[in-house]
Amino acid sequence: MNADNRYIELPIMKKLLLAAIVALSSALGARAQMLAANVDGLWLATLTPNIGAELVIGERSTFGVHGLFATKPLGKDVKIYAIQPEYRYFFSGRPMFREFIGVGAIGASYDITWAGKVYDGTAVGLGLTFGYVLPIKKRINIDFHAGFGIIRYKHKEYFVGDQYDVDYIFDGEQRANASGYYLLPTRIGVSVSYILW
Repeated sequence: MNADNRYIELPIMKKLLLAAIVALSSALGARAQMLAANVDGLWLATLTPNIGAELVIGERSTFGVHGLFATKPLGKDVKIYAIQPEYRYFFSGRPMFREFIGVGAIGASYDITWAGKVYDGTAVGLGLTFGYVLPIKKRINIDFHAGFGIIRYKHKEYFVGDQYDVDYIFDGEQRANASGYYLLPTRIGVSVSYILW
């Protein structure tokens, strides 16, 4: 992976991360009532480290950020970094309790070898998440969620035996040779949350 060839989306990912940090910091400065840390069990089952934080920002709403990093999950030739900020609205009238709908974004960088092809690039997107939070103990919740969204990708796509550095030069420089949009799952999982305060 060539560090100077991260296309246009990398600055977008940095802006998305910065916006998530600013929003979370602003919410912390507000009258936040609860902050929870969480991990997604389905990602852990694929040996993908992940962590998230969710902050109450209103009577029925929370703002959270979830990140993951994977290199060779389940022995597959995959490297992925992703961050997902998300706003959630809870229908029960109480945040981090029962049914919710979420609106979120995703930014990801990936390098995947699959079925003899290499996909090396970035993706950004927006999506909706639906879910249910089940309280287990005073400070522990189980969060069931599923979501989908529109994802814009831009990557280098080539066969494993190709010499990308030689075969895919356009106007004297390497560039993405595949881009487009997909409607894809953005969040599917079962998270365990621990309410810190």
